[in-house]
Amino acid sequence: MDNFVYDVTTKVYFGRGEEEKVGKLIAGYGAKKVLVHYGSGSVKKSGLLDKVKASLEAEKIPYVELGGVVANPELPLVRKGIALCLEEGVDFVLAVGGGSVLDSAKDIANGAANPDIDVWDFSMGKAQPAKTLHKGAILTLAAAGSEMSNSCVITNPETGRKAGYNSSMNRMDFAIENPELTFTVSPYQTACGAVDIAMHTMERYFCLGEDTYLTDAVAEAVMKTTLKAGIDSYRNPTDYTARANMMWASSLAHNGLTQCGRSFQLTVHQFEHEVSGMYPQIAHGAGLAALWCSWARYVYKETLPRFIKWARNVWNIDVDPEHPEVSVLKAIELQERYYKELNMPTSLHELDVRKEDLEKLALNCSRDKTRILNGYKKLGYEEMLDIFNLAY
Repeated sequence: MDNFVYDVTTKVYFGRGEEEKVGKLIAGYGAKKVLVHYGSGSVKKSGLLDKVKASLEAEKIPYVELGGVVANPELPLVRKGIALCLEEGVDFVLAVGGGSVLDSAKDIANGAANPDIDVWDFSMGKAQPAKTLHKGAILTLAAAGSEMSNSCVITNPETGRKAGYNSSMNRMDFAIENPELTFTVSPYQTACGAVDIAMHTMERYFCLGEDTYLTDAVAEAVMKTTLKAGIDSYRNPTDYTARANMMWASSLAHNGLTQCGRSFQLTVHQFEHEVSGMYPQIAHGAGLAALWCSWARYVYKETLPRFIKWARNVWNIDVDPEHPEVSVLKAIELQERYYKELNMPTSLHELDVRKEDLEKLALNCSRDKTRILNGYKKLGYEEMLDIFNLAY
């Protein structure tokens, strides 16, 4: 087991009606003015935004609003949010929505607290935020895990680049998680969320690392829980038990718990960031579903014992010791069938990715052939292109 630091500072308020206390929670941070940040308007239609504003008004906390966050949150809106915070004297950012809204809010809070640094430099690895504004979240979609993670992923539409960065400054001060707020999430977005949640832990599970059987057991529980809760939520959107388990799995899958003692690199996420960066209409979860099984078939021989463990403990396959590869390939096939049950794509052409763009995707992912993704099998430009082609 490798050395690690586990530091999750986000306080979670979980359950029915917890969003009603948001004003009191923010008052506890001494906030003078709040930026309420949200997406395309579903929070308005549901009445949640009005409830949030009423809670702030009850505590006599002034606020300004900024909506318009899209899937794969974009840099121009982040810049607009930073300018608004500086102009209005905002000292607390409240995200009301899913992972895209939360990531946008994180970047705004970091940019406003470090106005002398171009916020895009954080995404490009040229700088790290030294401080941040206080921030909290009311989660309306179980998927990205951004409510407890230290990551932030932003798209620059001018360059077509989608990039993430990790920092302790990205941790939310608090996250409110009421599963009932996800009842109206569409079947498609529910399915995308189920893919993303499981993938955050699956990717960690297949990173380099040995002798992490406690971490592995937690990871396997998160994966199995998401398999069940995801399909149950997809089939019955108002199943509170399913939605609750899926929402909590989202937080645990991406807060670092399932990587303790192991290396950290979300390889397939790197592939998908290039795909949805070039094709911003592609939902992140759908892109992951289209890629993961092809990646798994390409690399499994390099870490056969790990895949055997996954096949046995997650998919309950009685692995044939004489022909373990057959069992592993069966498990990958079961994962693929699961995606199809959720009406998720299992190939890039289903997402209308152009075949002629695959080389560009591999070039971008390899940073023009200068980057190698480390793992049980090292992936450079040629290997990346092989996987993109296999996924097509």
